[in-house]
Amino acid sequence: MWSTQSLFNENEVYITPSEIIEFMYCPRFIYFMKCLGIRQYEENRYKVIKGRNVHEDKSKQNVDYVRKKIGGESKYQNVYLVSKAVGMRGIVDEIYKLRDGSYAPLDYKYAEYKEKDFLTYQTQMALYSLAVEEMYSCKVSKMFLVYVRSKNMLKEIDFDEKLRKQTKKALEDYKKVIYGYYPKATRYKARCLDCCYRNICER
Repeated sequence: MWSTQSLFNENEVYITPSEIIEFMYCPRFIYFMKCLGIRQYEENRYKVIKGRNVHEDKSKQNVDYVRKKIGGESKYQNVYLVSKAVGMRGIVDEIYKLRDGSYAPLDYKYAEYKEKDFLTYQTQMALYSLAVEEMYSCKVSKMFLVYVRSKNMLKEIDFDEKLRKQTKKALEDYKKVIYGYYPKATRYKARCLDCCYRNICER
């Protein structure tokens, strides 16, 4: 049986899925935070605080509803994942073993469903899936997201070869930035309005 202690090496660089989300939202966010070491003050942002509360409360609600809907035989909650092959670590909300023997990660989002955000979350879930395959020696072909602010909408994602390649490309681009490459800012200027780095970013 694997253990996270044996897998984790504190001297290696491990990426978290939340950092990948921030990177895809705007690459410069990661440059300021990880490369320059300028702290973000996310604890003051309402959505972050509310999202954390949702993650704390979810295990107490609808315990069997999601499992039955997606065809899960068993469930693991708040699983700490480490992948040496990918260089990733993080905690996934739930992992389900499905009836066909495959495994599927599931994450709750305190968000409304929007297609552009959905594409970002796909990459996050793909990272979880790669780690699940490595740690459980299993196959992942499906992933799930629950959008809390869209009446707990359940979205199913196919973990196909195209998404695997996109995720590996995102990892390569991320690593270039944390090793010193200064990236372009996001092209969506509305994202700059509540960014904690807006006063030091060349827009």
